Amino acid sequence: NCAGVAGMIIRPAVASDAEGMAGVLQGLVASGQRTKPSDAAFTLGNYITHPDRVQCHVATDADGSVLGFQSLRLVRAANVYNTPLGWGMIGTHVRPDAARQGIGKALFAATLEAARAASLPAMEAFIGASNAGAIAYYTAMGFREYRQAEGAFCAAFELRSSG
Repeated sequence: NCAGVAGMIIRPAVASDAEGMAGVLQGLVASGQRTKPSDAAFTLGNYITHPDRVQCHVATDADGSVLGFQSLRLVRAANVYNTPLGWGMIGTHVRPDAARQGIGKALFAATLEAARAASLPAMEAFIGASNAGAIAYYTAMGFREYRQAEGAFCAAFELRSSG
């Protein structure tokens, strides 16, 4: 069922979203889908105010509750993922109880617009090899596996126009 969430709003994340975004991450930790930090301070610094932020969008319901978010950062220097310099690094986080309702698709439309506006050549999703849901999501959005890394599925979305 991909009917979507009634009244869903996609907008750039702001500092006051940190608690709601942390709640999304904490839900993922509780469901066993995440092991990384998930508090509001981490969310603020890693997604909302990160100096390499291209854009971070939140999806909220009609009442303003954060259902999910998607981060896009510019890869500027050597990084733990070995993502090519100048690419975008994308991350998607949706509340487990809100999954499969079109939130990720709506977030990706906004992120894709931001990536094109920033003239990025490509975006990479670096996904744990055992995260079948994330692999299926990124594949459905048009990402294709382009390199191997131990324990990971490394998928790219090319933005450069050919020609």
